[in-house]
Amino acid sequence: MSETPDLVILNGRLLTFDAANPTAEALAVAGGRIAAVGSTAEIRGLAGPGTRVFDAQGSTVLPGFIDSHVHLFGGSVELDYLNLYGVTGLDRLTELVRAEALRCPDDRVVFAVQADYDIMAEGRATTRHDLDRVLPDRPFAMFAADHHTVWANTRALELAGILHGGDTEAGAEIVMAPDGTAAGELREPGAYKPVLRHTRYGGRDMEGLVTGANPDPMPGPIDRARDRDAIAAGLRHCASHGITGLHNMDGNVYTGELLEELDAEGALLCRTEVPFHLKSGDPLDRLEEAAEMRRRFAGDRLWTNRVKMFMDGVIESRTALMLRPYPGTDHIGDPVFAPDHFDEACVRIDAMGMQIATHAIGDLAIRRTLDGYARARAVNGPRDSRHRVEHIEVLAPDDLPRFAALGVVASMQPGHAPRGHIFPEHGLDQVLHPDQIPMAFAWQTIRETGARVCFSTDWPVIQVDVMDSVRAAVGPLEMPAPWVDQTQRLEDTLRSYTLDNAWVEFAETRKGRLAPGYLADIAVMDHDLAAMAPARLNTARAALTVMDGRVTWEA
Repeated sequence: MSETPDLVILNGRLLTFDAANPTAEALAVAGGRIAAVGSTAEIRGLAGPGTRVFDAQGSTVLPGFIDSHVHLFGGSVELDYLNLYGVTGLDRLTELVRAEALRCPDDRVVFAVQADYDIMAEGRATTRHDLDRVLPDRPFAMFAADHHTVWANTRALELAGILHGGDTEAGAEIVMAPDGTAAGELREPGAYKPVLRHTRYGGRDMEGLVTGANPDPMPGPIDRARDRDAIAAGLRHCASHGITGLHNMDGNVYTGELLEELDAEGALLCRTEVPFHLKSGDPLDRLEEAAEMRRRFAGDRLWTNRVKMFMDGVIESRTALMLRPYPGTDHIGDPVFAPDHFDEACVRIDAMGMQIATHAIGDLAIRRTLDGYARARAVNGPRDSRHRVEHIEVLAPDDLPRFAALGVVASMQPGHAPRGHIFPEHGLDQVLHPDQIPMAFAWQTIRETGARVCFSTDWPVIQVDVMDSVRAAVGPLEMPAPWVDQTQRLEDTLRSYTLDNAWVEFAETRKGRLAPGYLADIAVMDHDLAAMAPARLNTARAALTVMDGRVTWEA
């Protein structure tokens, strides 16, 4: 190499994902790129007086993690909200919420996140009257962990103007009580957005998900600075977990502008893609906005090349779209897009040369999504599109081979599964038919067909800590039949968080490998991951994170 390295990392166990040099001990970084990979002795000899030397002490060194499904703005904001993960029972909920109310006296709505569907008691629906007992004198609302349901007390519903119901978009529902008032459960963004308008950030953090459009009205300088600071804190949080890249799953121009400003300040610590979000009620001519975002955001650290859509909701609230009714009901879930509208959207987006990512959890939603991708392929001709299906929680066996056949990427979240150590082991059994369970969260089954599988967290649905999800994939809980073992190999899992996630964004020739000439996006762990028991992988942490050759995190 011709220039003295800025950084050398020595004494590591490198997992390079470079077939020509799969393992090594050390690497050198110069000018934002990996300059050399080799033995510790070789790389040490390249260092000069100004070179930073980092001793990995026998720990794993690998390409920086790319979390390919996050909600950056929302996750960043929620770092400062009351977190109800693991909380159950009225008494404990009341204690925590009233303390939070004292902590934030100026908030119009006291807001909490990560609430369980069974927070009151197993099998018991939460109502506004329950939450009135929790906090009677102020508006209070709480997000389900999956972000598809909000529960609100009477004061919050009154503030939002929906105590007596209101209009919602397709797939959303304000659940009504027999007396004609709102019961307190708001399913999907179209139902809960009036509550979010009154939260600490005015719903701006969720605008890219709820509408896909900019906030209206656009925030003034004070709110804009507050939003930017929240995202900056979220990016620091991501970098602390070894993350160097993010695929955002909601977006608007406003989010892109905030990230542009952070990039200009040197505070964009993770490369970030911001998609255009097409809603089911949008005219397809709105896709010109996607083209404009692609023209405007086209750098190595910030870009748009993807359109996001929703096909259904989630299993827990029975809004995921199923081929047959949920057990004991005549309800198959709530479709978001009509099939013809979705198919035409896919044709138009594919013809623009953009990638498509569609949220599809239920077996009918997945089928309709694959049908739309197949339609685009039939009309426009085959191309290397790398279209994605997000989540894929319940798959019909007949649709299993279609991923590989259509070249569609299975974008999945190991931590979402009952076997993943994060959510309760039981509960989905009651909302799925026994014959659906063997193809639920079928990561390995899909991988064995030859389809591409990429992994992510869906932060803030679960924490952005990559190693929690790695443990979920490599060391899952044993589940009784009819659940099927889907245990992943460690190297496959790490590849699905690095090189495969670089591939899915069409960047596999620039990142996702530790090889000369590649962008210097690197994670140094504090353990040798290959030597760890699978059940303890979640205890490993990032010791050093490097993005674009710059240290963005050091323990």
